[in-house]
Amino acid sequence: MANKANDPSLPNTKPGAAAEFPYDRMTVERFREAFPHARWNEERKAWFVPGKTAERRIGRWLVHEAERVGAYADVKGRDAYDFDPIESPYLEFAEDMRIRTPYSRTVIGELQKVPWSHWDDDLRVWRVPFRSYEELKRRWPTIEAAARRNEPDERARRHEAQRNSPEQLRARLRSKERRRRRYPLAVEHEFPPIGRPVATDQYGIVVFVDITGELADNSTLATFYPGTDSDQLSYIWGTWRTATLAELVMTWPARRNAVPREKLQQWWQPTLNELREARRRARSLERRKKRSLSKEQSSPLHSDPSR
Repeated sequence: MANKANDPSLPNTKPGAAAEFPYDRMTVERFREAFPHARWNEERKAWFVPGKTAERRIGRWLVHEAERVGAYADVKGRDAYDFDPIESPYLEFAEDMRIRTPYSRTVIGELQKVPWSHWDDDLRVWRVPFRSYEELKRRWPTIEAAARRNEPDERARRHEAQRNSPEQLRARLRSKERRRRRYPLAVEHEFPPIGRPVATDQYGIVVFVDITGELADNSTLATFYPGTDSDQLSYIWGTWRTATLAELVMTWPARRNAVPREKLQQWWQPTLNELREARRRARSLERRKKRSLSKEQSSPLHSDPSR
């Protein structure tokens, strides 16, 4: 790193810049060759390079040094691959390593932790330089296992096996209940404000649109809303909708987490962390809608009214 500085060891301070980098004997030798007038400043624990253009010259040297170190690390990583290669249908080798797998959050999470890895949107692959081979190899068993789990045939097999399982039946019932867009509200407690985003235990941040007054039966509460206490409280149904991104952005967060009383009444003012997660999901949903609309508008059927 280069910083503008004056050399405090000189009676008449001269313009210059300080260069800081991790100690390595060979790196120091290359630095001294590039900057023969540089001197070590014990107080700053850095090299002082005199001259008005010192900061710019040090910056260029550091960039060149980083490229040199990276190229050496790539050669070393390529040698490691040649000695002990990863053999997998999901891995391709060219000037770097390219990973192409079915979509998996686990794969994405693992690859994001590999240094210098990045997503190539044109090739639709993850690209990893050879300098990161050892880290990729360490994470590869998890990456490959997740990729195999998300193969279309494997997902279809799991879906078929779970089609009539108790877990699948419960999931269908939960989905059916969610589509009814209703939520139990304790009569003995305050009702949520209509038209404003509030947090709920089951469905996250929602906007209530009506309080129906219809009593909620205990069997439904016990099955789908475990946070309720039908022995002590009475519940009626309120209807809700999903909060929009604009509503989430305008919502002021609570300064504290929900207390037990608020949990029991089934709604509370959302915290900043709850709002951040809801906003992230809302942005993702809006992007998907825009992409879908763009595909529809660019399709031949949409663009040719005669068809």
